Amino acid sequence: MLLPAKAEVARQLRRYRAWERVMLASPADRTVRATFEDSGYTLCVLMGKRCAREAAEAAERYLRSSVGAYLQEQSDLPHGGAVARRGPPRSAERFPAGR
Repeated sequence: MLLPAKAEVARQLRRYRAWERVMLASPADRTVRATFEDSGYTLCVLMGKRCAREAAEAAERYLRSSVGAYLQEQSDLPHGGAVARRGPPRSAERFPAGR
């Protein structure tokens, strides 16, 4: 797994937190909200997470730990949701002609 440079993670996390404060101060401002969401998206891509809050938490853990410890922690975390299965439902899987 490739990991981003800690300096870049720190920079993007600072940007996300700064826009979070601005957005909370003026939630009706569409420009501020869009910029905040953009900073969250960037953090998600950088950390490989689907949710900005999860990405921010992962970035904080990454910055606090060594690379090896972070990778070990990530492999220990339970993965959310089951993998989508393609094909017919299991109950519909039958052998043709009763074989």
